[in-house]
Amino acid sequence: MRNTAKLSTAVLAAGALAFGLTACGSGKDSASSDYSGPLVVAASPTPHAEILNFVEKNLAKKAGLDLQVKEFQDYIVPNTATEDGSVDANYFQNQPYLDDFNNKRGTHIVPVVTVHLEPLGLYSHKVKKVDALKSGATVAVPNDAVNEARALKLLAANGLITLKDGAGNEATPQDITKNPKNLKFKEVEAAQTARSLDDVDAAVVNGNYAISAGIKPAKEALVLESAKNSPYGNFLAVKKGNEKDPRVKKLAKLLTSPEVKKFIEDKYQGSVIPSF
Repeated sequence: MRNTAKLSTAVLAAGALAFGLTACGSGKDSASSDYSGPLVVAASPTPHAEILNFVEKNLAKKAGLDLQVKEFQDYIVPNTATEDGSVDANYFQNQPYLDDFNNKRGTHIVPVVTVHLEPLGLYSHKVKKVDALKSGATVAVPNDAVNEARALKLLAANGLITLKDGAGNEATPQDITKNPKNLKFKEVEAAQTARSLDDVDAAVVNGNYAISAGIKPAKEALVLESAKNSPYGNFLAVKKGNEKDPRVKKLAKLLTSPEVKKFIEDKYQGSVIPSF
């Protein structure tokens, strides 16, 4: 410390600059990145973290991959953490959601490989069939732009509402042109839709949150999203520039392996569908 104190201001400034340049050069999004450490992946608990944990326990070691799974309950932090380098990758989202997130938050997240689809479903603790929903019933829908639009499209596809022509991935209840049952909509965080089922007449719930709540989408949904030609496949994603990370490439290959396909089919029984 005494020797350091004797250094001139100019020398300190030069040293600080050199250190800053070195630190910047060692970031994982730089060309000289060090990819020798563990690959840390942010994921929603179900099914994403479950699938990753299967890979970690059964496939990663043989492939020479040190995989660490970090669970998040929301749809925001996994992307912001990937952007700022707190984690190396994430696995929880689909393309319309990512496009909207990047556009609104200025992030630079890109997909690597699509792994599965979780069909969105309409559920109820009060009725057994969609036709039994009464006039004026309240339906909970996710409050983020893409998932709300997706929920409204599901209701429209099943004749509950009609959306105006051109209503796309930013559709809201204001885009409804016909509502024969006079449904009312309660916008809540996606993670809260399943928990709201006791307080509303029905709720549109993302597949991962339905499974986490003990719901079996393939059996319990009043209506279920079709997997055919769906743009909502969930994928492994990284910050742009890290697609060539050899650890990411290893994980992408493992996530689309026959072993993972069998795991998804056996464990989720149609509630989660492999998309490879």
